Amino acid sequence: QVQLVESGGGLVQAGGSLRLSCAASGRTFSRDTMGWFRQAPGKEREFVATISRSGVFTNYADSVKGRFTISRDNAKNTVYLQMNSLKPEDTAVYYCAATQSGISTYGSSYNYWGQGTQVTVSS
Repeated sequence: QVQLVESGGGLVQAGGSLRLSCAASGRTFSRDTMGWFRQAPGKEREFVATISRSGVFTNYADSVKGRFTISRDNAKNTVYLQMNSLKPEDTAVYYCAATQSGISTYGSSYNYWGQGTQVTVSS
């Protein structure tokens, strides 16, 4: 059983930055591929970013490339999402997810999910 807890969400003006954190417990964190997804009101959940066990390989949604950076610190059992140049369309609940498989852009590939943290970007 894997437990994931997100933090760092909040309210920010367009053009600002936020850093989300996801702390993992319950198993060996270094064996898990990690991902970030988001869901806006009235819309389906969408892929944001993913990172391999080693942290060497990453993948991003086209909508966030060049603005968001995913990273991990296996010694701290934590994955991060640094979000810069935020836009109103980034407003959503952001979820951290884990899988023992390789990196994937599909939510169905992930076995464990956090509770989510709200990110609101004002115009």
